[in-house]
Amino acid sequence: MTNKNKNIEMKSRKLHKLIGLTLVLPMLGWTLTGLVFFIKPGYQEAYEQLSVKRHPLSQVLTVAPKKNWQEVRLVNTILGAHLLVKSSHKVEHLDPVSQLAKPAPTNLQFKALLNDAFSDNKARYGDIEHVNGLSAQTSTGVEVTLDWQTLKLSQTGQDTKLINLLYQVHYLQWTPFKGINQLLGVIGLLLLISLTVLGVRLYMKPRS
Repeated sequence: MTNKNKNIEMKSRKLHKLIGLTLVLPMLGWTLTGLVFFIKPGYQEAYEQLSVKRHPLSQVLTVAPKKNWQEVRLVNTILGAHLLVKSSHKVEHLDPVSQLAKPAPTNLQFKALLNDAFSDNKARYGDIEHVNGLSAQTSTGVEVTLDWQTLKLSQTGQDTKLINLLYQVHYLQWTPFKGINQLLGVIGLLLLISLTVLGVRLYMKPRS
């Protein structure tokens, strides 16, 4: 092997080592988070689809649909009957009798609606501690939000936030800036490809 080839090989080994050291933390993060994503511990509760509990209608209601209504749903909750209407890509929450916009619930009504929804999994949600508009914080640290127009609930606990953080680590979303995160992802992939190419090249290099 000539001195020139020896120098090229030494530089390749140094570069391979440098890239390997650079990727130690990302690779460790990818491996550990990938293991969590494969096993999915605690996913069921962390991403549970909390729903407003529906009850049988206590009375017969007749709804005359309007021409521009594309979808109509009549549901009954602990707060009474609700008419959910979709028209021209817009969802409306109406009173089924007057067909006027149904007013948002008071704090007491909101709590009653949540406690009814919590009854199937009281261990996760516990008791309501704070209410802020249509959002509530529970004694177990879960935040629950109500979309009144669609009558849908969403919940986020500490476990949900932890799993979301693991996804950010896995996909190199290490900053609050989308552009920088995308750049980090591209750099990480390029370094990984370079590490592979250098490793194969060094392995295939004939020994003298």
